[in-house]
Amino acid sequence: MKSRNGFTMVELMVVVLIVGILAAVAVPMMSGRVDASKWSEAKAAMGTIASGLRAYAAEKGSFTSAPSMSTIGITDNDLDGTYFSHDAYAITSASASSGQVSFVITCTAASSTRTDKPTNPASMTLTCNSANSYVATFAEASGS
Repeated sequence: MKSRNGFTMVELMVVVLIVGILAAVAVPMMSGRVDASKWSEAKAAMGTIASGLRAYAAEKGSFTSAPSMSTIGITDNDLDGTYFSHDAYAITSASASSGQVSFVITCTAASSTRTDKPTNPASMTLTCNSANSYVATFAEASGS
């Protein structure tokens, strides 16, 4: 009687097939998470800018035009992250009067890794109205 010292070719092929199926399922799920973390970083940085604007409004009382980032106490290093640099952020409009602050902050991505359709965001805009409620909206990339 022969003793058996290992796996047969069929057993090894079954293991390779199972690992291949698991990889085929896991890779698309993981790649979508990169873009989700990208926009989470953008929203966090935009929240930092929003806090700076509210603090500036509390200090100055009122203003009618958007102040610069340095005026509200935000340096370029404060906004540099893994996916976006400080150049991606802009205060599109801002004003404050009678304790109410309104602003629009935009973050523009040079390119997005999102591949699931129909959304392929090229930019995100964070808007705060006079009631201090936030709305994040995405703009579609051209050619989607």
